[in-house]
Amino acid sequence: MIKKIAIAGLGWLGQPFSRHLQKLGYHVKGSVTSIEKAGVMQRNGIEAFPVELSENGISGEVEAFLNEVDCLVILIPPGLRKNTGADHVAKMAHFLAEIEKASVQKVILVSSTSVYSDKQGAVTEKDIPIAENDAARQLIEVEKLFFTSEKLQTTIVRFGGLVGGKRQPVRYLAGRKDLNNGNAPVNLIHREDCIGILSEIIKKEAFGHIFNAVAPFHPLKKEYYIQKATELNLDPPSYAEENDDITVYKKVTSVNIPNILGYAFKQQP
Repeated sequence: MIKKIAIAGLGWLGQPFSRHLQKLGYHVKGSVTSIEKAGVMQRNGIEAFPVELSENGISGEVEAFLNEVDCLVILIPPGLRKNTGADHVAKMAHFLAEIEKASVQKVILVSSTSVYSDKQGAVTEKDIPIAENDAARQLIEVEKLFFTSEKLQTTIVRFGGLVGGKRQPVRYLAGRKDLNNGNAPVNLIHREDCIGILSEIIKKEAFGHIFNAVAPFHPLKKEYYIQKATELNLDPPSYAEENDDITVYKKVTSVNIPNILGYAFKQQP
């Protein structure tokens, strides 16, 4: 039975998730990247440890963080969007070695639907991801590292685009012109449903699975983002003219969330 949970990464999702788990009666602790941040978390009632991953190893209190943990939830951003040349695989391999040395047996690894190519069409967990860039390749490699570990029971959760709080993707698109793929569907998920799905995995101890965590809500990008920009009083983006009979797209859905978790989405992103 899961009683003690560790959350690696107390950020935009990790902090509200930790408070949610505390309300459910779990003992929760988390990791941040500095002693200063750990102090802030401690003052806010969250047991926090400084743990920082690098390509050369791990610094901080990783042993104390992982000690006596029934389930570890990994919410560490890969930092691959800006083409920095970061080696996310090396960082996570170091972390995996520490996890395997500890008493942790159950892991939830948060990944991304970006592992699927934008040209794969309609995909579910039954479809094998096709990496179309280095970031996707690294995410897939990290998934394999954890999923094939003989010492861990790992579930992988591939989140779509994240929405909630101040986070709304249209803020990055406002005012931009001639954007591509306006006829492609959106693949998004609200933070409330991120928390709900992760909680349900822990409650049902649904390990050894892959979940595509995307809301069953797929309007065209050009319709969705123009509408959201209007709602937020932002300058709407514009999209290049395309053939309406689009053949290049990605639409991510899940067969495992309803079948294994029995989870019903609560928020439309």
